Order: sequence, then C-alpha cells, then structure tokens
Amino acid sequence: MAQFDWVDFYKAFAKALLHYKGNRSALIQTIKKVYAEIEINLPTLERDNQIVDIDPFTVFGLFNKSKLKESNRVKIITAFARELAVDAAVPTSFDAVPVLNNQNATFYYWIGDRGPDDVDHLWDLFESALEYAKTPSDDKRQMDSKYFDLAINLKGNGNSKITMGLYWIAPDVFLNLDSRNTWYIYESGKLPSDVVDSLPRIEQKISADKYFEIAERLQSYLQSERSALKDFKELSFEAWTYSEQINQEERAAKVQSQRDDKGSALADEDVDTVHYWIYSPGDSAYKWDEFYKHGIMAIGWGEIGDLRVFASKEDMKKKMKETYDSSRPYTNVALATWQFANEMKPGDIVFAKKGMHQIIGRGIVKSDYIFDDSVEDEFKNIRQVDWTDKGEWPHPGQAVMKTLTDITAYTDYVEQLNDLFETEDDIDETEDDDSKFPVYTKADFLYGKEDGRDRVYMSEEDYDTLVGLVRNKKNAILQGAPGVGKTFIAKRLAYSMMGKKNPNRVMLVQFHQSYSYEDFIEGFRPVSSGGFEIKKGAFYNFCKKAQYDPEHEYFFIIDEINRGNLSKIFGELFMLIENDKRGNELHLLYSDEKFFVPKNVYIIGMMNTADRRLAMLDYALRRRFAFFDMKPGFDTEGFFEYRKKLANKKFDKLITTVENLNKVISTDDSLGEGFCIGHSYFCNLDHVSDKTLSDIVEYELIPMLKEYWFDEPPKVQEWTNNLRSAVK
Repeated sequence: MAQFDWVDFYKAFAKALLHYKGNRSALIQTIKKVYAEIEINLPTLERDNQIVDIDPFTVFGLFNKSKLKESNRVKIITAFARELAVDAAVPTSFDAVPVLNNQNATFYYWIGDRGPDDVDHLWDLFESALEYAKTPSDDKRQMDSKYFDLAINLKGNGNSKITMGLYWIAPDVFLNLDSRNTWYIYESGKLPSDVVDSLPRIEQKISADKYFEIAERLQSYLQSERSALKDFKELSFEAWTYSEQINQEERAAKVQSQRDDKGSALADEDVDTVHYWIYSPGDSAYKWDEFYKHGIMAIGWGEIGDLRVFASKEDMKKKMKETYDSSRPYTNVALATWQFANEMKPGDIVFAKKGMHQIIGRGIVKSDYIFDDSVEDEFKNIRQVDWTDKGEWPHPGQAVMKTLTDITAYTDYVEQLNDLFETEDDIDETEDDDSKFPVYTKADFLYGKEDGRDRVYMSEEDYDTLVGLVRNKKNAILQGAPGVGKTFIAKRLAYSMMGKKNPNRVMLVQFHQSYSYEDFIEGFRPVSSGGFEIKKGAFYNFCKKAQYDPEHEYFFIIDEINRGNLSKIFGELFMLIENDKRGNELHLLYSDEKFFVPKNVYIIGMMNTADRRLAMLDYALRRRFAFFDMKPGFDTEGFFEYRKKLANKKFDKLITTVENLNKVISTDDSLGEGFCIGHSYFCNLDHVSDKTLSDIVEYELIPMLKEYWFDEPPKVQEWTNNLRSAVK
C-alpha cells in the first residue's frame, strides 16, 4: 500500500472535472447517477437538494468529509472514476488528506444567499490553480492570487476550506492551512522557532500574498537538510498524527480524572470496570511473535528502571529526559508508561496493532505490572496476557501511533474492534467474573464502612421489606422527596442483593421528556453513509446480556422514572415486565424480532414525589410495580450515631427544627409526607461549621420552602426564621 497513492488519483480527477466547467448541468446529473448506483443518499448540496449549480471543490468534498466511512469513500471514488473516465488507480490510502466538516461541506451558499458569480469564482480558482501547479510563473500566480482572494472572501469560506481545496488538487504546490496544520506550524513547537518567527501571522481570511509567502518559506525549510519532513504531504500527515496524539492524551487525562474522582452517591467508588487498550508490540509490531509465544505484553524504556518507583508522570518524564534526550518532551511516552504500570488492571482487554492500519491480536491482561531487569533489551516492563486471538484484521479507520492508548471511553471504536473477532465469550467471562469485585452484604448496606461513611439510614426491618418487594414483584419504585436517599440507595440495594459490587450487572439510566422507545428498546437511527438502520436500545441490550447469564441477577435502575412517557417508552414490553409474564415472547415493533424480559432482571425506579410538574403514573404501570416510600432517616439508629459523632449543638438544633418542620409538612393538605425534607442534605460532613449549616439553610432548604408554599408567604417567613435561628 503506497502511503500517498491518493495524489495521482486526485490530480487525474481534477483534470477530468475541469472539462465540466462549461457544462455544470451534466456534472450535476453525473453526481446524482453516482449516488443512485452505489445506493447511498446524496448529501444536501442545495435547499431541498434542488441543485442548479455546483463548484469543483464541493465535488471533491463529496469524498473528503469527516465521519465518512472509508468503505463508502472508496465506493464514491470508484463510481466517479468510472463515470468520468479517470485514468488513475483508485487510492488505497488517504493519509494526509484533510476533510471537511459535515455541517459545512459546500464551498458556496445556497440560492438566495449567494452572489450571482460565487460559483464562477470557485471554478476560476480551480482552473487557475491547476495552471499554476502545472507550470508556475509570475503571471499565472497573479491570476491564481486574484481568484484566491475572491473565493476566500465568499460567505462561508475561509482559510481552512480554500487551502484544503487547493491542497487536494495539487498537494506538492499548495499548503493546507486547516486547523491541525495551522496549530502544528505555529503552536506545536515541532518546527524551529526561527522558521516560525519568519512566517506571516494567520488572519481570519488570509490574503493570497501572505498565503504564498507562508507556503514558499515552509517549502524552502522542508527541502533543506534541517527538516526530517520533505514536502507538504509529510507535513500534513505529521500534523494530523501529532495533534491526534495530543488530543488523545487530553481526552484520556479527562477520562482518567473522572475515573479517579468518583463520587460516592452511585456506590461505584471502589470498583473498576474493564478497560480497553490498543497496543503496539514494538515498532511495526516486530516483537509480536515473541510476546505472543511467551504470553506477555511489554513496553520499552527499561533503562529508567522499575516504573513503580515514580510518584507521578512528571517524575517519569524527568527521568526520561535525564536518561535519553533532554530536548524531547516525552509527554506521550510518560503517559503510556504510567498507565501501563499503574492504571492497567488484570481483566482489561488489549488489542495488538501493527502500524496504523492493522490489528494482529486480542488478549486479556492476567497480571499486575512486572519489572524484569534480566531482559537483555529495553522491554523490561511486562504484564502477562492471555492472547486469545492472533491473525490479521483491517483496523477500522486509522489507529493512533502511541505505543499504548486507553480507548475505553470511545465505545463505538471498541465495538468496531470487538466486531472484528468471531466471538466475545472470553470478554463476557472476564466482565462477569464476580471474584474480582468486592463483597457487598446486607450489613454493608445498613452500616457502611468502618468509619461510618457510605451508610444508608434505613432500619433493618425496612431493608428486609424492600428486598422482599423487589424479589417478589421484580419491579419496584423508590418514591419520596429529594434528600431521602433514593439515588444513594438504588445501586447499593442491587449490590446487596447480588452480594457483590459488580457494576457490569447493573445499569443506570435517567428518563426525561424526550426519552423514547427508540432509546429504550430499538429504533431507526441515521447512519453516516446515509439512510437508517435499526439501533438497539439500553434495556434491550441489558436484557440480552442477562439472558445469557441466567445464574446471576441483573438490576436495571431508572432515575426520574416519572419524567418519561412510560407507555411510549416501554411500548409492547409493558406486559412483559410483569413477574408472571417473564420469559414470554412478543414481536418487537421495528425488527419483528421475538423478545422477552428474562426472569433474572429486576427493575428499580426512582420517583420524586415533591415535584408538582411531574405527571402521576398511570394505573397500567402502577399495578406492575411495588412502591416503597422513602422517608427521612432522622430517627434511625445510624443517624443518631452520626449526630453523636459530630457532637455539634447547632447541628442538633437544626435537625430538631427540620423534624418539627416535617411534621407540619406531612399534615399540610397541599403537601403531605411525600414532601418532607430528607436527611441527605446533612450527611457526609466530616466537621460542622457555622457557614456549612448556614449554606444548607439559605441555599437548599429555604428555596424549597418557597416552592412548597408559594401561595403562603407568612408560612414561608415563619419557617425561614425558625431555620435561621437554629444555626445562629
């Protein structure tokens, strides 16, 4: 595969396209014919797609757009080559080809918004650029500059689109100044500072004179001995590659930050799900056969020693600079080695790659990090891996160049990689292996950790009642006002019933006014190539997972269950969720597939009873769920112990005031027990300050009272005074 074999085709395509400058109606018919033949929907090129004119750069953009599948890209190009009699081979690689944003993929505005000569100016730029690229001269450059300035100042155009279009048709002459290239040239620090300082600054719409000056100075540098890159194509490819690495690193850092800083409300702070990694076993995978044979994966940088001695990525980076080359940044390397030693876990899935276009294996991490100083080469950093698959598979798109990348956050990408393999049994077994997850019992639910944290303020009697309702009915709703601990309890209840904190057998979704059957079960969704396909929803996928694991219990948790249109969301499954209907099959609405809700699936909903804006549940749904009232836990044994531990008189006085307030709320005809103030507002305080208590009163409790008694200002004022007095 030639890396830049697209260049010859693009040049030949431009030459063939130029013949249509005076016959654009024929070109429009050819475009429509191409899309009809390959059975892909024609992108929107005009209002209501009533196309009356088109420019050559927009035609190029048809197969140079973001989110266009490579298979469809090749289909479009192949069809155009046939219709336009292009005398060049269809490309096999699109490295260094910049692409348009899908939402801004025409070089002209639509009829009514564009000038009468806009499309003509684009054709003139196209023709003059080809002439200049063929035989550069001052007069041809002046002509090209004239049309460059006209085209770039058209509405909707700018530096990125115009220079991208020129680069497509003559990449050895014209420099692409899209956002990645501009960042790489001016901000990345990869080019010598004296070269960068000599370049004109980029304006919003650069003039032709400045554009040619930038291009010529960069070309002079690239052709010198100082540069490892030799032309604009290599520059563009390196800019894309390096910027992608930086973007991946920043995204990974954000994901990791969120992964490390888990909140305790959803009960997952001490468990970690399976992570997915893409990995290169040496440059061009030259160590692959050796690693596969020995059941390991390894990364280099062994000269800096055992990676566990470093306290941070910054320490690793510093050591690398001292050991190897102080002029290199080592940012990506330090991230990869840190993750390999500290973040990768047994049970994680690793995809081995060769270069950027080939997957060669998949495995399951089996050991913690190992440093083996006896290894003769630099690959002393090791983990044992059960390599379950070995072969050659085409990589979907283009892989990043880093040695090791955490790709867990990119669920579509992970799904594409998993789809390359015939079976996912090994992954399923890994995810559902309860032995690696913490034990979680009834006692853990009721009493929390040794320090009293993570405690649920519920009596043992209420817990037994709730568990009984869930097991017998299969479907239960925790209802109550905000602050009674519904969200805090939901996952902990599931874990206590499972006996393990296995998040792979629990799913949490939140209903809202726009949530639909298509989100929940299945529905038609648009695809990037055009048209629609059936996409399965959250509940469907969860039930299928439970169906193939009947020995374990699965819990589907729905937050704000009464915010959605439940009859619409559940559809024909309304009947199948009943306990005595589990296992019965019905035909689904879109796919006509037979589907059932497994008996080992439990549904736990959470319902806010204090929001007047929410509709009440209809009877059909109400009789399918058991309803458990969540009440404030101020009088539980756990909360008494919590108050005793805090030992703060103002806190005690505030709690007493709130308990008295709850008595008034519960007897109010317009409110009732479902509006009582919950204990969660006062939990998880390590120490109590006057400001903490005052903030709870002023910014949480008083606003709620104003909403409760919006038509009784005197009552609001009375209890506002009572609460404020409690914390003075």
